[in-house]
Amino acid sequence: MIMCPTARDPPAPIGVTGPRATYSGRAQNPDNIKSGVTSPCFYDPELNYTYQKLAEHYGTAVVPARIRRPRDKAKAEAGVQGAERWILARLRHRRFFSLGELNEAIRELLVQYNRRPFAKLEGCRESLFLSLDRPALRPLPAHPYEYAQWKKARVNIDYHVEVDRHWYSVPHALIRQQVEVCLSAHTVEILHKGKRVASHPRSFAQGRHTTVAEHMPRHHREYVQWSPQRLIRWAEQTGPAAAQLVEQMLASRAHPVQAYRACLGVLRLGRQHGAARLEAACARALALGALSYQSIKSILAHGLESQPLPATMTAHVPIRHPHIRGAHYYAQEDTDDAAPTDAGQAAGAETGGDAARLSGAGATT
Repeated sequence: MIMCPTARDPPAPIGVTGPRATYSGRAQNPDNIKSGVTSPCFYDPELNYTYQKLAEHYGTAVVPARIRRPRDKAKAEAGVQGAERWILARLRHRRFFSLGELNEAIRELLVQYNRRPFAKLEGCRESLFLSLDRPALRPLPAHPYEYAQWKKARVNIDYHVEVDRHWYSVPHALIRQQVEVCLSAHTVEILHKGKRVASHPRSFAQGRHTTVAEHMPRHHREYVQWSPQRLIRWAEQTGPAAAQLVEQMLASRAHPVQAYRACLGVLRLGRQHGAARLEAACARALALGALSYQSIKSILAHGLESQPLPATMTAHVPIRHPHIRGAHYYAQEDTDDAAPTDAGQAAGAETGGDAARLSGAGATT
């Protein structure tokens, strides 16, 4: 077990990219592991995309060894063997009660191992590292590598890409195109043919959409920007009657969006007939209660907006006819039904009085 280097550690002969490392190597010769090499081709191995991006971030090249060819990375194998013999073997009988205590013991033995003189060469591992390797190393980037997952996706017809049940927008020109998605803890980047085409803050709300207005087609952007207030303001440019008509049309629907087309149709009639005629037609439609696009269109087509508005509705005159019974008939019928009930109650009271008198007379006899 080798700990990650810290600020107090001497330069190690093995290049590392730990949290506090300050240098990176130009090339790495790792194992041909499945998690790092997707396709172990002899001539052109295909690396895991995240693995490749890690190497590119630190400016190093990954040249994996061939399968079952440990001699391709002989120095790495020798380093592992030396760590097992001079560090792990010496600690195998010791018991540690914390990770910090174990790391401190490893640190002491690691320094001794790196400063151990060579048997047939001059110097030690530490001296060769300081003289050969360290001058060739480059400083690490200003920001550490941020782990990200890569996946392939296809843009849907609504110019959105699904990532973890959340939909992110891309330019609408990429509909049905295959893209690559870089998914990190805070950002979602979408690339097409190696070029980044969209970047969004990552959202964990499932079933929702994250959409950038610039990704939408022009007519979609205009539709999204519509609102009842915008339509009313647009109608006010024609006149107060047009604004009132649009407002009532929007209020007459269960959802205002259902009246958007009708309102736009009414307002566009002004291009053909002029704003003055449209304002007069809207005033006439309001007086008649004809709150529809077809009514306004018919008024303008027949020139009815120039005619005077109908006078105030006169009082309703009842129709007189022998075969038609008016309200007075039903009122009289209700009165006749109520009268026998009152008379019956009076007769019952009188009969009850007579019965009482007869009972009194019988008692007297």
